[in-house]
Amino acid sequence: MNAAVRAVVRMGLYVGAKVYFVYEGYQGMVDGGNNIVEVTWECVSSILQMGGTVIGSARCKAFRTREGRLQAAYNLIQKGITNLCVIGGDGSLTGANLFREEWNGLLEELCRTGKIESETVKKYAYLNIVGMVGSIDNDFCGTDITIGTDSALHRIIEVVDAIMTTAQSHQRTFVLEVMGRHCGYLALVSALACGADWVFIPEYPPEEGWEKHLCDSLSETRARKKRLNIIIVAEGAIDKHNKPITSEKVKELVVSQLGFDTRVTILGHVQRGGTPSAFDRILASRLGVDAVIALLEATPETPACVVSLSGNKSVRLPLMECVHMTQEVQRAMDKSQFDEAVKLRGRSFENNLNTYKLLSQKKPDSELPKSNFTVAILNVGAPAAGMNAAVRSAVRMGITEGHKMLAINNGFEGFSKGQIKEITWSAVGGWTGQGGSILGTKRVLPAKLLDKIAEQMRIHKINALLVIGGFEAYLGLLELSAAREKYEEFCVPMVMVPATVSNNVPGSDFSIGADTALNTITDTCDRIKQSASGTKRRVFIIETMGGYCGYLASMGGLSAGADAAYIFEEEFGIRELQANVEHLTEKMKTCIQRGLVLRNENCNENYTTDFIYQLYSEEGKGVFDCRKNVLGHMQQGGAPSPFDRNFGTKISAKAVQWISCKLKESYRNGKVFANTEDSVCLLGLRTRNLLFQPVNQLMEQTDFVHRIPKEQWWLKLRPLMKILAKYKISYDVSDSGQLEHVPGCKMQQRDPMAW
Repeated sequence: MNAAVRAVVRMGLYVGAKVYFVYEGYQGMVDGGNNIVEVTWECVSSILQMGGTVIGSARCKAFRTREGRLQAAYNLIQKGITNLCVIGGDGSLTGANLFREEWNGLLEELCRTGKIESETVKKYAYLNIVGMVGSIDNDFCGTDITIGTDSALHRIIEVVDAIMTTAQSHQRTFVLEVMGRHCGYLALVSALACGADWVFIPEYPPEEGWEKHLCDSLSETRARKKRLNIIIVAEGAIDKHNKPITSEKVKELVVSQLGFDTRVTILGHVQRGGTPSAFDRILASRLGVDAVIALLEATPETPACVVSLSGNKSVRLPLMECVHMTQEVQRAMDKSQFDEAVKLRGRSFENNLNTYKLLSQKKPDSELPKSNFTVAILNVGAPAAGMNAAVRSAVRMGITEGHKMLAINNGFEGFSKGQIKEITWSAVGGWTGQGGSILGTKRVLPAKLLDKIAEQMRIHKINALLVIGGFEAYLGLLELSAAREKYEEFCVPMVMVPATVSNNVPGSDFSIGADTALNTITDTCDRIKQSASGTKRRVFIIETMGGYCGYLASMGGLSAGADAAYIFEEEFGIRELQANVEHLTEKMKTCIQRGLVLRNENCNENYTTDFIYQLYSEEGKGVFDCRKNVLGHMQQGGAPSPFDRNFGTKISAKAVQWISCKLKESYRNGKVFANTEDSVCLLGLRTRNLLFQPVNQLMEQTDFVHRIPKEQWWLKLRPLMKILAKYKISYDVSDSGQLEHVPGCKMQQRDPMAW
């Protein structure tokens, strides 16, 4: 929430508006006085990394009454406030909309009682409202994810990882209760991200006789020598008869029926606390900026809107339509229409649930189909957190589809040497939380190894190939595709799943591993900034990875509150460097006395990290001193973030389903033969859709010299970092993406305007 507060304040000041804090939510609006305070740019300095909200939040009974809203209107008029940005859940936003609808009537009543003049009624005749959804529950329809959800998932996964490490030497069952009210999103995604044995959520009650099914499943996993079982229970979990399923009830069942040593952990408000994740900071910053633009563009005829995220774009939606749809979910659940409730939750929720169903419990071998196809998996390129989650998902999905699954160690080099073995369902247990690449990965390309790789494909009768990796994986598939004319062995379905911290693979907005690296950068920047808390006037120069791709530097700069981020995609010279130094010199004259500058490792061959450090040190003499830090390979390590675990799990499952379809299509006369362009694809996330794109068609979109896509969506977010760092730059509204309204929104699209 603090990132959103910071963005609204700074964007508001940037466009020349007066900005006020209303402390303690609607209670502060009703009480007035010192609860409504004008703020400056410096008021929101150093709050980006703080959890909670610096302006407070409170439930307010008075605001639910007309008398309370009348007093709130009077207090706002005293300050000349007619634009409200509300950050909260559906209750807060519904209250804001009611306040807006009553506004004119409230002012007329204040005029009749002599509290304000008739001229004041005319001057402040309309109240504009824009909402942002701040809720860890992710239970608001109309947005893919709400502010706070990703950070809550981080807290949950940290606890699960800690439990898994401490339980490695004990045969124990852990029952974890997570928050979410009547929404099972946190529980469901946590279960996917940690490979839980079972999950209970409100939208998907277990079938009749679930108690026996659960106990049988736990017994089977224990028989496979698995020491740890994890069961996740959403706080609102119910059975088919709408009766609660509690963590204690599940524990009692396991203890009484199986006698397993069982522990219950109720995470509680731990999930609400802590430092916000990089994703939440970026999301809140984007939505905060777009909320100010929405208020500036609002007219009396414009319906109150909520600024939401759709894929990687910010959109505006009619507030009350979203509220009504959110309420429809609960009504569907009350009527036991659970399938309808899942659909109303949205496509992302539905996909998560379907993936969990497919990957959670292994069916008996007698119930599995037998496809007689063999699918091989390998990792290529540098290690990236989330690769192992992707491999686990692919293996289990392949087994579910009836395929024989092979694991290839050490990339194409290991492939050529025959480092290949069958991999089973239980062999990939516990892989989701493991960093790096358990299979091993190398940057070696297949061009010089084609004879040996083709031979291994013949020996092991490989009918399809799944490659998980970065730019080398993409180049490798291009080489295998080109070799089809000479080697028939490569005429099989092949698909690539992007996994690289650099996020530089064409055809996908995101790559597995980039989110984990971004969180590492953000956490490190927080610590570095904190190290100067007792030191005045210090600027830090930090080098990030990414090759020629500036994704990590740019998004890291936005999430850490950097003053500048130098990248290859945006040319810069000595004039820009000088302007940045002068900007920091001016900044140091205020109460903000710390600076942060990020540099992508290959942004410029001459303006190196050392050069920039020495330049800033020299030009800042007498004003500030400098320190530098090269983050290096720590960005590739660590446990994968919830996003990378979930993304890797879902995208690999979809890749294997595509392989299954292609195998059936290309099976003729007892053999698989696929040599069309669309049988060698990259599966990427574009906007909000997972798309299979032939690798040959992606060549036109690729800068092969610098190993980056020719167009990159995140470049449009670069101006936000500069605006929030107080640079005077032109900002095109159309670049923020918020003008692309979804169907059903009644708002008028305006021409792009520069502020």
